[in-house]
Amino acid sequence: MKKKLIIAIDGYSSCGKSTFAKQIARELDYIYIDSGAMYRAVTLYCIRRNLVGSGVIIEDTIINELKDIHIEFVYNPDMAEYETYLNSENVEREIRGLDVSAHVSRISQIPEVRSRMVELQRQIGVFKGIVMDGRDIGTVVFPDADNNITARDITDENRDISPLRRADDAVVLDNSRMTVGEQMDWVRRIIEQKRDGSRD
Repeated sequence: MKKKLIIAIDGYSSCGKSTFAKQIARELDYIYIDSGAMYRAVTLYCIRRNLVGSGVIIEDTIINELKDIHIEFVYNPDMAEYETYLNSENVEREIRGLDVSAHVSRISQIPEVRSRMVELQRQIGVFKGIVMDGRDIGTVVFPDADNNITARDITDENRDISPLRRADDAVVLDNSRMTVGEQMDWVRRIIEQKRDGSRD
């Protein structure tokens, strides 16, 4: 039996990393973890508890209640997708709403929220067999991931606000002129090398 991997897909917004990550997870029958959905789920929790909204954010209470927030991803065979569950409730549709979108950036900037999400992400990944995408998965969440892929779109990696950092052992994919099919052919070769324990 080939070993299970942790596959981390880092990249800028709109570079296609989510589509790429979902395709990889589907092909390998791995769990796809949408890190952005996790922050949206926390934001939904805060909205429901009236901890954010109308220019107000009650950080102390949010921080104190982080321990009560549990997020998991459950496969829906009818949709052929993993859906986000907040404290055992399917919130996939609700977290995509405008209200959550309006507040998620403020919630995600709270350091304690980010720390809690990293903790939950690592718990989900303890048994491996996962694909996760985000901006800092390979450098912060899973620095020892089996397969770090940095997908970029020939863009500025030195910008002042939230620059993308590349893991030292990342395999870089310039997908600016590649179809999803071509990306999958590329990643299949990388994954086989990692699963078989071989090196370039």
